Amino acid sequence: MDSGQIQILITMAVYMAIVIGIGLYFAKRSNQSSENYFLGGRSLGPWVSAMSAEASDMSGWLLMGLPGVAYWFGLADAAWTAIGLAIGTYLNWLLVSRRLRRYSEKAGNAITLPEFFSNRFMETKKILLSIAAVFILIFFTVYAASCFVTCGKLFSTIFGTSYVSMMILGAVFVLAYTMIGGFLAESTSDFMQGMVMIFALVTVFTVGTVAAGGLATVIGNVKAIPGFLEFFGMANPVVDDSGRQVVANSAPVFGSALPYGFITIMSTMAWGLGYFGMPHVLLRFMAIRRERELNISRRIAVIWVVIALAAAVFIGIVGRSLYPTELGSYSASENIFILISTNHFIPIFAGLVMAGILAATISSSDSYLLIAASSLSKNIYQRMFRKNAGDKEIMNVSRITLLTITLIAIVIALDENSVIFTIVSFAWAGFGATFGPLMLFSLFWKRINHAGAVAGMVSGGCMVFFWKLVIRPLGGAWNIYELLPAFIFSSLVIIAVSLLTAPPPAELQKEFDEVKAGKNIE
Repeated sequence: MDSGQIQILITMAVYMAIVIGIGLYFAKRSNQSSENYFLGGRSLGPWVSAMSAEASDMSGWLLMGLPGVAYWFGLADAAWTAIGLAIGTYLNWLLVSRRLRRYSEKAGNAITLPEFFSNRFMETKKILLSIAAVFILIFFTVYAASCFVTCGKLFSTIFGTSYVSMMILGAVFVLAYTMIGGFLAESTSDFMQGMVMIFALVTVFTVGTVAAGGLATVIGNVKAIPGFLEFFGMANPVVDDSGRQVVANSAPVFGSALPYGFITIMSTMAWGLGYFGMPHVLLRFMAIRRERELNISRRIAVIWVVIALAAAVFIGIVGRSLYPTELGSYSASENIFILISTNHFIPIFAGLVMAGILAATISSSDSYLLIAASSLSKNIYQRMFRKNAGDKEIMNVSRITLLTITLIAIVIALDENSVIFTIVSFAWAGFGATFGPLMLFSLFWKRINHAGAVAGMVSGGCMVFFWKLVIRPLGGAWNIYELLPAFIFSSLVIIAVSLLTAPPPAELQKEFDEVKAGKNIE
């Protein structure tokens, strides 16, 4: 390890020490009760609520996955994904946040998403609660695996060490941090990490553009690649049997531009639909201390997301101009952020920028692990097996669950050639289709009943697997991101089953009307 790598390591170590310090600071308060541990006692301010929601949402895929897509395929795929996410962020904060904050407190002071759905429909047999908890465990384990892949790629690329050992080291750190501090530590550190992420993205984009000779030079270099800068076309890297891009005359080889039609655009923009079902974002809506502060949070969140997504997309484009042949596979292309940072910053500053990736990874993976653990301990263990379990027992079960999920996620992340963006897209679709339609109908449709809710949740989650594994491989017109058809299918099932079965009880309808009218608002 040379002196530059040592300086990078020291800078990142200092950053990690600060994050651990935050966890220790909040440890005592978090362990006072399960509500504090899992929801922070509904005490988040508008800035922390907004920044923690976006930082926990935009994991390592924002700094590695999305730039990698832009580097490999060009503007269209990355840009339409970013546009869909920006619109989804705005609509989620505008439509869902206030109603969910109000409804979650009204519906038995729910502190987890499965608990909210269960209380919302006043179920006695906890069917919704159990199904929701299982889906959360499945998809968040996959999500956590994507974060561990990010850790492995980050440290192995910087220090030239073993991917597997670095991935496991990152997983152990995240696990320890999450066990210590709970939701308050996670949300507070996410505020800081959100600031580090936006700083890193903007700085790397700016420095990379200057190093490439300016924006005009970048555009001139990549414009020669067929479909690279088109909104309705996509670059087509020519690869050999091993999946590496063919290079001829010291230049990467591309085939004719691939079409990017209306259906593909709608499929890609469907990423935005996922926000309505993201537990780690929805929990921030539930945890803010005052409903009226959500307006401030919305503005902060949307501005952050637009800047961050734009910078991430253009880092990939600038990277293709700067390093046309250095990253020869789709998996390797996700290292473009690291490559620009290590080659164009002094080591200490590069370490700070690299902390942006670490920030994104920590802020997301701790959220995923904590929510998954709360689903099992609060929603399955306590509700179904140990109704009289105390807070200490629940939190002990949570920590055992955290360890188990981490181990499974490590196994999933063992493949060094994993593509972060691909892993995240599947988990994102899973949450979006399983919980998104149900969340919207639960908040805004009085006629939805328990049968419709169960059918919609199960159909959405199952359709994600079916479309991904059976339909999408058919290719052609069927090559649609699984979130879109699964979201539509779930919505149709909710409507059909609810209308074909008995209307919800009068008590449930009364509670819906009270929430809609804004009763019990401070």
